[in-house]
Amino acid sequence: MAEAGENTAVTGRSCGACCTKLLDFGVALGGRAILDHVNLHLHCGELTALIGPNGAGKTTLLRAMLGELPHTGDIQFIPFGGRPNRRLRIGYVPQRLAVDSAAPISVQDLFAGALSRWPLWLGYRPSVRDETVRALSQVEAADLLDARLGQLSGGQLQRVLLALALTPLPDVLLLDEPMAGIDHAGIVLFYETISKLRQEYDLAVLLISHDLLAIAGVADRMVLLNRTILCDGTPREILSHDLVQRTMGFSLPSGQVPAFTGRHHLHDRPREVSS
Repeated sequence: MAEAGENTAVTGRSCGACCTKLLDFGVALGGRAILDHVNLHLHCGELTALIGPNGAGKTTLLRAMLGELPHTGDIQFIPFGGRPNRRLRIGYVPQRLAVDSAAPISVQDLFAGALSRWPLWLGYRPSVRDETVRALSQVEAADLLDARLGQLSGGQLQRVLLALALTPLPDVLLLDEPMAGIDHAGIVLFYETISKLRQEYDLAVLLISHDLLAIAGVADRMVLLNRTILCDGTPREILSHDLVQRTMGFSLPSGQVPAFTGRHHLHDRPREVSS
């Protein structure tokens, strides 16, 4: 890790073929700084877990990236073999979606509304249904095509929202605690799906999680945020770092090391970054 006060301009390892850059990113609401001098590279094909205490600004960061909140600084996307500043395509899966269990809205209706300007009461064009099946198949949810949204389990709904976030394929996928309230089997399936997709499509993924040990098993990197980025490294390095343990109130039990399955870069030293 780069030590605090080292005046590091960006975090993480050097960029690969393509990346998304947050440069001196900041958000102020009501005259109070929520995020300040956030510098972060999100690399294609890499899953980055964003961790931090409650109130650290994690969801605020995602909302600012989506354009829902005003921000200072810059966000850039450098595509493979392309020019910087091409319009960034972002996919997003929220923590939860309020759905009326009695509403007669199907998964197909949800996709049709997003994929076509054709009024739903006029029916679906065959191409829309085909695209929906293709998207759901990516997340092992094709069997949910005609299911009502209000009847889906938490895990099923999150996979449907993930499929929607991947249509069309984004440059960066933002996931805001997508596992909240989901059972263990649903969590395992969701993480396996995310890990497969980010490798298959060389997709940059930024995922907020409070379940540090679970996300450590699939993440390539962990970034500790508390108004600004405090440190950045591999899960093994981050979870054993005293700064993370102090900030999160987290202590890795002696001898208990998670089984890391992500594409970690253990030759890179974790870095603390200046505010």
